[in-house]
Amino acid sequence: MTASFPALRLRRTRTSAWSRALHRETRISPADLIWPIFVTDGQGVEDPVASLPGVSRWSVDGIAARAKEAVSLGIPCLALFPNTQPERRSEDGREALNPDNLMCRAIRAIRDAVGCDVGVLTDVALDPYTSHGQDGLIDPAGYVLNDATVEVLVGQSLNQVAAGADIIAPSDMMDGRIGVIRAALEAGGHGNVQIMAYAAKYASAFYGPFRDAVGSGGLLKGDKKTYQMDPANGEEALREVALDLAEGADSVMVKPGLPYLDIVRRVKDRFEVPVFAYQVSGEYAMIEAAVAAGAGDRDALVLETLTAFKRAGCSGVLTYHAAHAARLLGG
Repeated sequence: MTASFPALRLRRTRTSAWSRALHRETRISPADLIWPIFVTDGQGVEDPVASLPGVSRWSVDGIAARAKEAVSLGIPCLALFPNTQPERRSEDGREALNPDNLMCRAIRAIRDAVGCDVGVLTDVALDPYTSHGQDGLIDPAGYVLNDATVEVLVGQSLNQVAAGADIIAPSDMMDGRIGVIRAALEAGGHGNVQIMAYAAKYASAFYGPFRDAVGSGGLLKGDKKTYQMDPANGEEALREVALDLAEGADSVMVKPGLPYLDIVRRVKDRFEVPVFAYQVSGEYAMIEAAVAAGAGDRDALVLETLTAFKRAGCSGVLTYHAAHAARLLGG
């Protein structure tokens, strides 16, 4: 810095709205957003999630309508999460391999509704399909088995791609699954299907409302600390990202979002690859609770937090506020 006060007044460029806009370093648009959507069984169903005010589970026909809404708002991608019926859940999560499961039907409905005008990102993990709520297969002691789970995840991925998925997003945190899934995609002629790896997914306290939304919260036996990351660790996140990139991930995700912006920045600086963050259900619920208590303005809180993700280095953000934010950003 060569000048000093009063020749240099940093408030000078903040004096008017046009000048603040001109000098703004970080910008966000609807194209930076991925909209997570919950799928449920039935026809004409909109089932509000009590712990996520303003968020609903939609039947497949409602998913098609949300896809049309996303296109109109300029949101480029939907992320799908199924609320599998209890009778279709099992110890081995076999419903994940059913070509007519909720996820696959929703993918096809989006394709029928909007063609390729919106991307479809699909969650790859077994927790929406298991009767015990864990992300993988378990042994008699309840330990989640890594290699046996990966075999099922490959079949789940191929099942979703056959239905029309554009981005496979493994959220399970099993070791080695990205490389095996990438090899299976290549062998199956799906070389253009992307993998967005949940590379740094933490064993967080912020996931509660999500588990309610997909129906796994009340089923979960134990915790997920043997495969999701310790919130105290940062260097380990870089190792996880490095492995997933080496195995063929096209982009990586940090989850949760705001409490881990330091990890986002470290990943971006170290690897210079597309980094996404998930503003998870607990983060969304806190914003809505603040609004309900009169402690904050929704529009301002939403835009400020999304800007923080971009400033930290995110290429995009998964957020339940996507549609609301897109309307704000679209004027």
